[in-house]
Amino acid sequence: MRKIKIGIGFATGRRSFRKVLGAYVNTWNASRALLPPDVDASLSLFVSYDVDYHGTVSTDYTNLSQDMVDAFDSIVFIGAKNAQKSIESLGHSGGISRSELKSVFGAGYAGKRNAILYSALENHMDYLLFLDDDEYPMAVTNNHDQCLWSGQRVVYSHLRAIGDADFTNGRHCGYISPIPQIEFGKGLGEQDFRAFIEAISNDIINWDSIRQLMESGGVTYASTDVLINGAAEEVRETSGCKFISGANLCVNLTRPERTLPFYNPPGARGEDTFLSTMLSDRKVLRIPCYAFHDGFSICQHLLDGALPIRLPPVRADSPAIVTRFVNACTGWVRYKPLLMYITAPDSYDAQTSSIREALSRTLPKMAGYFEDDRFFRISGEFEKYSANVGKHFDQYLQTQSAWEKIVGTIK
Repeated sequence: MRKIKIGIGFATGRRSFRKVLGAYVNTWNASRALLPPDVDASLSLFVSYDVDYHGTVSTDYTNLSQDMVDAFDSIVFIGAKNAQKSIESLGHSGGISRSELKSVFGAGYAGKRNAILYSALENHMDYLLFLDDDEYPMAVTNNHDQCLWSGQRVVYSHLRAIGDADFTNGRHCGYISPIPQIEFGKGLGEQDFRAFIEAISNDIINWDSIRQLMESGGVTYASTDVLINGAAEEVRETSGCKFISGANLCVNLTRPERTLPFYNPPGARGEDTFLSTMLSDRKVLRIPCYAFHDGFSICQHLLDGALPIRLPPVRADSPAIVTRFVNACTGWVRYKPLLMYITAPDSYDAQTSSIREALSRTLPKMAGYFEDDRFFRISGEFEKYSANVGKHFDQYLQTQSAWEKIVGTIK
């Protein structure tokens, strides 16, 4: 009998985490019969939680139902206090400096994901599947302007493919993008908006896909062809990256030395994008398995079996939607300087000047259209993170070298 140990990792700050976890466990239980008879696969759970994100308490994560507890061989909860104790212990026993440990396990989602990754290695998992608390194991397709829903065997699909890869990454549908539907005019033309988006986003976000997305009301639908006929495809390098997402992402841990850490500049996101820049000599497979991304938290009823015939469009007429869009733009522009510095150092100065000019021209129009002066802060954030790009690049390199040392301590 071949035993396989699968870790399920959540970096979370939402109470809804437990309900989402239950959906994945139930779909895994339903697909276990598909495993070969000589395979014994078990699950372990690793949760790094943040009680400050939405004003939660630790029991919002740790108080699992008995059914959920019984589904796992082991469960590891990583809160701020026990995470700090583990880091201090690692520093004492491994001879790793406080600065190095902070670069790997510091504040932000990168640090939380790294804590999960380290704990999974320490507990001798074979594979680790990162899931998000706002993604559900289902796919939605559009058929004659009506939604068709299908369940997705997320854990099983990754298990089938990960043995031949360093990473497997599933696909996403639903409300992936924070960009709302926009009616051009009112002082904001399509070319203005295009210049703004291209200035702040990364290469995986292109205008054609954004334009199509806005026409579909902000909803990304799954491909019927992928669902029916899809096969795993190797991710090719584009502009210095093998682009992956941070969830619906499985890491092969059977060769720990081939694992890599997440990184994000302080106060920024982009931990999946920066991992993408490290994957040039790693095998990454895109697998035909979707997760529905509920980016605006408006579809939690899906987990209760209420499947809508149509998904509402994301319009820029809600303060919550505008706030999410502003925050996303701020997050993008905070990590854009370092991404350019890593992937295109020779053209960094020219690209920086071009972005600065585009922001100067478009931010007044964005602020006017959305009636929100927070857009003006984006320019200041870009200047701040551009000024610190050398420092952030050193941290990015230190995180990788420190991770090598940390992996070397695992027995």
